[in-house]
Amino acid sequence: MRIPGGIRVKLALALLAIVGGALLTAYAIVVPSLARRLVAAKLDQQESDARALAVLYASREAQNKLRLDDFVDGAGFVSNSRVVVFAVEGPPEAQVLRSLADSSAVGGAEIEKDATALAAAKAVMTVRARTRHEGLEYAEVAVPLLTEGNVMLLSSSISDQLATVELVKRRLLYATAAALLIALVLGFAVAAIHARRLGRLQRAADRIAEGAFDEPVVDNGSDEVGQLAASFDRMRLQLAQLDRARKEFVANASHELRTPLFSLAGFLELLADEDLDEKTRSEFLATTRAQVDRLTKLATDLLDLSRMDAGRIRIEHEEVGLDEVVRVVAEEFGALADASGHTLLADADADADVWALADEERVQQIARALVSNALVHTPAGTVVRLRAERRGARVALVVEDDGPGIPPEHLGRVFQRFYRVEGGLASGSGLGLAIARELAGRMDGTVTAASRPGATAFTLELPAEDALPGAPAPDPV
Repeated sequence: MRIPGGIRVKLALALLAIVGGALLTAYAIVVPSLARRLVAAKLDQQESDARALAVLYASREAQNKLRLDDFVDGAGFVSNSRVVVFAVEGPPEAQVLRSLADSSAVGGAEIEKDATALAAAKAVMTVRARTRHEGLEYAEVAVPLLTEGNVMLLSSSISDQLATVELVKRRLLYATAAALLIALVLGFAVAAIHARRLGRLQRAADRIAEGAFDEPVVDNGSDEVGQLAASFDRMRLQLAQLDRARKEFVANASHELRTPLFSLAGFLELLADEDLDEKTRSEFLATTRAQVDRLTKLATDLLDLSRMDAGRIRIEHEEVGLDEVVRVVAEEFGALADASGHTLLADADADADVWALADEERVQQIARALVSNALVHTPAGTVVRLRAERRGARVALVVEDDGPGIPPEHLGRVFQRFYRVEGGLASGSGLGLAIARELAGRMDGTVTAASRPGATAFTLELPAEDALPGAPAPDPV
């Protein structure tokens, strides 16, 4: 069932239930316990008095100084109780009591039917009980007397003790009512504060859901609500970053698509001119082919990302020689490096034993992305080196360059999707490094970057595979 009023009412009622439950529990424990203790104390005192009076009774009787009426009157005064001495008559199975002396002026035949005194007579032992006579409660102690089987009864009202219990009970009830009222007020106040804080979080979540990421989520509390607000703000920043990246990607993708498409349209028109000489036609065809390759790469990157997101990309785990990958990729990019004024060096040793357990096609794809990134984002004259090396249980393919480096504020973000470092050398869709890292992760590997002016290195690390059968085992590192 839904409680109206939202979290304010729920928190207030929860606090009310806790406080009320605690006080009612205390009430249920304290009041009965207090009544039992007070009555027990009264009975203990009466039992002590009864035993002392029984000794005095026996002493006076032995000295022939016992005057029964005077004795019970004095005993009643000393013990502040009604004192009655009974004679026990009849056979054991049908004993009855007959009052011999009673300190009470009221007297009455009802006292001769007292169950406590009769029990003491039958058991010939001290008996104590809490009884009720004519609507009032009494504490009674009966002791057998040594002479002639008589029984002495001490009976005293416990109205004072019960009045104390009633007083405590009333005060506890008053305290409970006051505490519940205070709890209700404080509960609403505290709940209102938390409701306002949660309301701010709700409004912030609505703003974020509507795509407004400019206003921070602020809560100065250090409790769970404050931590939730901090998590909301981190989410806001990440979503803002993703939104910016999405917009940048749309702009970049539009540019990447528009430029080659316009070029293709222009060159196709020119190629339609029959007056072109063969050399010019060949140059136009080469440029057209380059633009088609550019479009193909962008489409391939987008397809790879969609397949990885959908979990439909297949990764093989086979033995891959990283030195062979270094040689193949260096040969592929040799012409591009020369054309852009770069020096591309490959440290590949035919006798090296750098084997990885990975997907050869995907390793080559990552290596191409790293080399292409180095050639595109560094100025002419930069030296780019490729090498493969063994690192204990791992192997690595490293692409280094001596270019200007990546600014520290951008280094940690170059692997994010759609992210491109600002500057004159920035180009491309910003997908290559993101794809490289995700592919490496699916092969139980990593792609990392380290950069300073004059030295930038991208490293692909993969699990090492032992040498092929018949080849020497790798030396320990």
